Amino acid sequence: MRLGLVLSEASHGLRRNASMVVSVVLVTFISLTFVGAAILMQMQIGQMKNFWYDRAQVGIYMCTSISPGETCTAGEATQEQIDAVQAQLDSPTLATFIDKYYFETHEQAFENFKTQFAGNPVADYVTPEQLNQTFWVNLNNPEDSDVLVESLSGVAGVENVADQRKYLDQIFSVLNVASYTAIGIASLMLVAAALLIATTIRLSAFSRRKELGIMRLVGASNRFIQTPFILEGVFAALLGSLLAGGAIVAIVKFFVQDYLGASLSGFALVGLDDALTVVPILLALGAALAAASANFAITRYLKV
Repeated sequence: MRLGLVLSEASHGLRRNASMVVSVVLVTFISLTFVGAAILMQMQIGQMKNFWYDRAQVGIYMCTSISPGETCTAGEATQEQIDAVQAQLDSPTLATFIDKYYFETHEQAFENFKTQFAGNPVADYVTPEQLNQTFWVNLNNPEDSDVLVESLSGVAGVENVADQRKYLDQIFSVLNVASYTAIGIASLMLVAAALLIATTIRLSAFSRRKELGIMRLVGASNRFIQTPFILEGVFAALLGSLLAGGAIVAIVKFFVQDYLGASLSGFALVGLDDALTVVPILLALGAALAAASANFAITRYLKV
């Protein structure tokens, strides 16, 4: 197969169908940008899980004077009840699971509440006595939280034992929904890109039907005839893929790292290494999509 002639035919087709090629580039760019964003979001969720799950605590909330529940019928937890919970935490049964713990008093809880809700009118109506005194427990393995929950739930003076990972799971569920939504939109856009590539190839083949007829008469193989059309689709899709890869890198650099990184310094965020890992995936996906669509379109056309 003469490579120079094949490339010449491919470039000729690209020039002849420039407007359709631009459409393919734009649709591929948009769809693969969504794909890249979805991949990065899954990476971000994974990093956040690793970062926060290791820091998630179990909160043992002691009763206040207004706490409901059978374990709080006597009102606020007494010092004896607080000491009893601490003794259980220090016991050999639970101590093996615990890395460290600390006790938060009414006053400390109130100071943290005022800091968290600074400027919110609700802070003016809350008193220290309304906030639970709490044992905050860090576990050696966050997966062992059920041991603490089962051991201390129902103990007199304990209103509730809560694993913070449950709250994190709700946040991650929302992020997963957003990620799946991006994947769904990207899938629809990829279908549109595949159809557009196939249409472009068929139009390109139709505009050169006389040349194709001559090639067949002189005995040109189907592979020789098909290759320029496949290259047209692959070139357009690769250009769109490169733009999508550039967009992903730019989003991570300027939005995630520079903007979010400055305001969310305590969070583990995806970096440029993650973005550069996504780029080859987008290029391979774009090229494979274009090659498959173009090959299907020109094969069908030649059989007609």
